[in-house]
Formats: sequence, structure tokens, C-alpha cells
Amino acid sequence: MLGKIVGIEDNTIFLKLNVKLEEMQNIINLYVLLEDKEIRLIGEIVDIKNETATVNLVGEFVDDKFLFGVSKKPSFSATSKLISKEKINNILGIPDYNEKRDLYIGESPIYNGVNIGVNINEFFSNHFAIFGSTGSGKSCSVARIFQNLFEKKSHIAYKASILIFDAYGEYHTAFQDLNKKVPEISFKAYTTNTKDDNVPSVKIPLWLLNVDDIALLLEAKSRSELPIIEKAMKLVTIFAKEESEVLKSKNDIIARALLDILSSGNTPAQIRDQVFSVLSNYSTKDLNLDTPIYQPGYTRPLKQCLLIDNTGKIREMELLTTFINGFLAEDVELSLPDGSFKYTLKDLYHAFEFALISEGILSSDKIFDDYNVLKVRLRSLVNSDYSKYFDIDEYQSRDSFIKEILTTKEGRKAQLINFNINYVDDRFAKTLTKIYSRIFFEYTKNLNKRASLPIHIILEEAHRYVQNDTDIDVIGYNIFDRITKEGRKYAVLLGLISQRPSELSTTALSQCSNFLIFKMLHPTDVEYIRQMVPNITSEILKKVKLLQPGTCIAFGSGFKLPSLIKLQMPNPAPSSNSCDISGIWFIDRN
Repeated sequence: MLGKIVGIEDNTIFLKLNVKLEEMQNIINLYVLLEDKEIRLIGEIVDIKNETATVNLVGEFVDDKFLFGVSKKPSFSATSKLISKEKINNILGIPDYNEKRDLYIGESPIYNGVNIGVNINEFFSNHFAIFGSTGSGKSCSVARIFQNLFEKKSHIAYKASILIFDAYGEYHTAFQDLNKKVPEISFKAYTTNTKDDNVPSVKIPLWLLNVDDIALLLEAKSRSELPIIEKAMKLVTIFAKEESEVLKSKNDIIARALLDILSSGNTPAQIRDQVFSVLSNYSTKDLNLDTPIYQPGYTRPLKQCLLIDNTGKIREMELLTTFINGFLAEDVELSLPDGSFKYTLKDLYHAFEFALISEGILSSDKIFDDYNVLKVRLRSLVNSDYSKYFDIDEYQSRDSFIKEILTTKEGRKAQLINFNINYVDDRFAKTLTKIYSRIFFEYTKNLNKRASLPIHIILEEAHRYVQNDTDIDVIGYNIFDRITKEGRKYAVLLGLISQRPSELSTTALSQCSNFLIFKMLHPTDVEYIRQMVPNITSEILKKVKLLQPGTCIAFGSGFKLPSLIKLQMPNPAPSSNSCDISGIWFIDRN
């Protein structure tokens, strides 16, 4: 017997040892079996002081099956013994390993040769989080996990769809040769580096974006800005299509803008200049500055009717008003783009500018002050290098866009899709990841068979994107929060990888069911993990500060109990090594 129980406090057992510790291996972190009549409890030795071991109860055997958590306490007469390495597999490992059902993560650094893994459904049907300070082994471990998943011998995860938003472009090297090892598996890459001719550029079909996406793209600050964005998007249906298709509607909206100007009460000079401005930029074959206006006895172009006489008035104001009224159409009703036609950033800019005009921008300084900043941001986007991501030659429907992402150019299913977002700033990368996540989420919600296309969205440096930001104040929700709350129903799952968990959205983090925590030192992050992560104990947090690179504490619904796991180095490894300072600094004298 290992020792005698001399104290019980909550789930902690104090065991007076009756063995010679100097003749044994270090027994800290080993597991103990406490047997008392029909009760078989499992505890972990966490401390030894004055020949008394502190044992934290972690679970029990019921019908020879290990269950996490305890419902009973042992009596003081319970026997105690260390669990043998042969039997520890029933607690830490996967005793009845099934390649289709289970996935090995790594091995126990305490019990050599004991592999630790997860039930695939328990892990991958839930959101998960991987935390660790820089250099702790997060990237290598993520690569190792997916290499283990896709390099199974007997079963191929052919229908998997793993989307990695790669903040540093690290994972390409880790996965690019997967197809050589497993011919059925395909890796696909996109990049934000528009100068890289070897990798397709990230593309954003503008016509697949909704009002909320445009609001995020233009960094809208309040809900009051949404109506003008919505109106601009409705106008896109007019400005992006061939005039012959929308002539009646286009005449109507231009006429209404002109009538607003004519009745604005501004000075004649202002009215003339404003009408000239509108018709110089927005006109049709029927309604433009040279449109002839007929009167008994003579005809003149519209622009001549804007002349100001010697009394300072526009003499033909009534004639102009009557003529323009003739273009109004009662049955014109604009609708938001439905994704059925292509339009560009420039089309959106023209529609946006006209939306401001038709809202009274030329007669209201307040409206100008409220909304002009959005137009300026859009113009900056149109003129920036980022506009290349929206430059798409041919129209694609949402379904074909998603199919293209999930398919190789040879027409094969792509299982791992890596988006290298290293070449854009954090602000744009955050919007890009939100747009893609929203498009995939909405797509899966509308599938005929719910949860028939699992999508896993892996966010490297997730604290840059999954934040407690202002989205809910502007558009009413945060897409990552929505996915973490609703995504399980539709099989859209998030994997959050971060070195600063304290900067993550509290809602998103609270919905994660599995955690791999590598070495963490920042006290704010350690305390945040203690408060936010379920079932974490002070003993686990003590270990977190001392973990070696590549070693983590794993716990959650996919694990039988919190486990210390050492992951193998991936082969090949991601490009995440530290800079070789000495190799760069030094040169040979000779």
C-alpha cells in the first residue's frame, strides 16, 4: 500500500506515505488508485511534504470505465496504490483505439509510451482554443495535429474542410506536400501577396457582400450610418447594370435627386451648380445636360434652362420642374443586390456618391458631416492596393465561389485551405476573416441537409480578429460570437489560436469546449484563463508557467481528464522558427 489516508478536504486527499521515497522514482504527477469497498477513485499526486502526499481526486472507475469527476469520497480505511503503466492507458490513453473514431494528439511525458488522444467527434464537433506564449510550440502543434489527422493509414478524412487564416504565412511548408504522402488529400493555398505569381491571390466577390459586410469594410461607427450604406447598395443595381436594362429606374432616381435640388431653397447659383454637378456625373441618354426641352416655337437643351437672368433668378424654374417630373415612375422599387450580378468597387462608389446626393447632401451640411467620411474611406479603398482583392474578371455565384475554394484546379476536393493574410494590415485582415466566415456560415445555414458540410475555421493570432469590438453596436452582432453560439448546429466550428487570450471575445471563448494550453507567462492572460476557462484548477495554472516548448495541458469534452501532452515535431514543420541571430551576425575571418 502506498500510504494511509490521514485527511480529506473537499476533493483533496492527504496520504501519509509508508514507502521509501529515495528508493522510488519521482511520484509527483503520478496517479493513485484509492479503493474502498465498491468505490474505486483516481487521484493525482500534486505535492509531497513531510512524507505526506497531497492527492487531488480527478475521477473514478464505474463498471471498469473511467469517468471524470467524483461523486463520493473514500473512507479513511481505503487502500491506495500507484496505477501501473499498463493500466494508465485506460485513464489517459485510448484503450480501444479506432482510427476512424479517434485521433492521437501526442504522448504523456509522465508515462513514457502512453499515447494520448481524443474522440474526433468530441473534439472537432466543438469549438476549441489553443493558447501559449510566443515560442511555446503552438504553430508546430497545430501542424502536428492536422498532419496526424490527414496521415491516417486506413481512413482518409476526404470530406474535411479546414480553412486556416494564417497570420504569418507559416503553415504552407507544413502542408504543401501532404498530397505526396496521402494522394487522396489535397492542400490549397491563397495569399494576400499580390506579387506572388505562384499562389492564387485572395479574392472577395463584392456582390456577395451584404450591408453588414460593407459597414465593416468602411469601418462604420454607428447604426445611423447603415441606411446610407443600404441605399447605396440598392442603387448599385442601377449603376452596375447596362443602361438599357434599368433606363426607367435610372431616370427616376436622377429626376428625384434633381427635384430635391430645385426645391431646396438654395440660391439660384447653388441650384444651377448642383444640377450641373449631378448631370455631369450621372445621366442617361434621356436625361442629361443636352436633353432637348420643347416649347411652342423653339427647342433648347436642358442646360440653357438653368441660366440666371439679370434679376438673379432662374427664369425657367417651373418649366424645368415640369419637364423633370415627367421622368418619375411610380412603380420603381429598388432592392438590395441579391448576388445575381457582378459589380465593382467603382460601381459601389458611384452609387454611394449618388446616394449622398439623393439624401440631400447638397443642401444639408449635417448629412455631409455624418456620411462623407464613409465616402472618403470607400474612395481610399478604390485607390489602394487592397482594391486588387475585389478585382474579379468573371461573375461567380456564392455557391460556385465556395465550391472553387473547396476544390483544386484539377477538380479534386481540397481538405486544407490556407489563407496567408500576412500581407495586409490587421484592420483589413480582421474584416477579411469576418467576411469569409459570414459567407461560409450563411451558406451552411441554407443547406438542405443541416450540418452536411462541416467547415472548420482556424484563426491564427485570433486575438487580432475575435475581439470584444464595436460590431454589436453597429450591425447588431459579431460574426465570430454568432458562430460560436450557433455554429455547432450547422457544423461551422472555430479554432482559436492565440498568445493573448485576454484580448479575445469573452463570448467566443466561453463557447469553446476543448483547450490546449502551452506555456504562458503573462499574469493577465493566466488570470484570464482561470476566470474564463471551465474546469481549470490552480494546479493546472501552476503547470502552465513551467511547460516545455511543445508540451501542453489539454482538457475539455474531448479528453477524459486534464492531461499533460508532449506533441511530436511536425514533419515538415511550419515556418515559425525564431530568427538565427548568430548566423546572420557573424562571418568567418578567413
